[in-house]
Amino acid sequence: MQRSEALTRLLQETGFAAAERRPLAGDASTRRYERLILPHRRAMLMDAPPSQESNPCPPGATPQQRRGLGWNATARLAASRVEAFVAVAAHLQALGLTAPEIYGADLEAGYAVIEDLGDDLYARVIPEGAPEEVLYAEAARVLAHVHAAPMPLKLEGPARAVWPLLEYDALALEVNADLFVEWLPRAADVRIDDAARARWEKVRDSLIVKALGFPRAFTIRDYHAENLLWLPEREGLQRVGLLDFQDAVRGWRAWDFAMLLHDARRDVSSAAHAAAIRAYLDASRISEAEFQRELAVLGAINAMRILGVFSRLAGRDGKTRYLSFMPREWGHLARTLEHPALEEARAFVRDVARPYLETAA
Repeated sequence: MQRSEALTRLLQETGFAAAERRPLAGDASTRRYERLILPHRRAMLMDAPPSQESNPCPPGATPQQRRGLGWNATARLAASRVEAFVAVAAHLQALGLTAPEIYGADLEAGYAVIEDLGDDLYARVIPEGAPEEVLYAEAARVLAHVHAAPMPLKLEGPARAVWPLLEYDALALEVNADLFVEWLPRAADVRIDDAARARWEKVRDSLIVKALGFPRAFTIRDYHAENLLWLPEREGLQRVGLLDFQDAVRGWRAWDFAMLLHDARRDVSSAAHAAAIRAYLDASRISEAEFQRELAVLGAINAMRILGVFSRLAGRDGKTRYLSFMPREWGHLARTLEHPALEEARAFVRDVARPYLETAA
């Protein structure tokens, strides 16, 4: 009842009390969205009940404390908290980028009324004829801009929203990578016995050491075609609309690139892939060899994480449609493992999941 009252109050305060409310299709999160429609104005309602997920990670929590708090704390996810979305949006807007304006929010209740940026997601407009190479190059330039900016320790936004920008650290990498061996056997013909698990931990720890040696950058984290909008009526970097960025961390530039180019839901053409890499290198002026090494290591961790996530969604949550994305993700993993820095990881994956790698090759 309290949430209902909070929503009524928020809609009144933002001028949308009389709006038509149209629910939008859900995703893998606990958030819900509705489009709010008035004769001459539209907005989006974000509905993210704080009690629906385990707590996010408090700043300063020890690894042991985080394990006790649950998945969001160990993986350093925002638990769909509205204050995270509001604070990160304000940071991105301050950088001159297009994140939704926040018209109003009730942080305690878990509601926000935000700007409606439309439906022209990359994943929709590219199949309809939008120039893929141009869109991916622009998305890469946005990343170059974000990654070059200073990283504050905390982010602040409207409605007194404050959110810490935490490091994607060794524990977060560990628990995400472990999804590969913990959940994949439940969705694929992969067997992980005690010996394989012990071998995996050595491989995983080696990957983590490599990752922790890479330069840090503000990392949007879920940066892919279903979270990017093409807004050609705007200018410059503002033509790329940003969504679903509340899980931002102090991570790595190549993590965002792995999400963008190793897309689990659509094939990114080799031309678009090359255009994005070139645009980023030109804008950031970093070594291509160094960047490709980062992309291989973090891309491999991310691909294994995603394979584990999809297996968990299918096996635990009954969302079997995610199994259809797994062959593409195996292909991404196979290609990242070709890098010389990943010889040990390549041998492990080949030994426990050879048919999947051979099919993906």
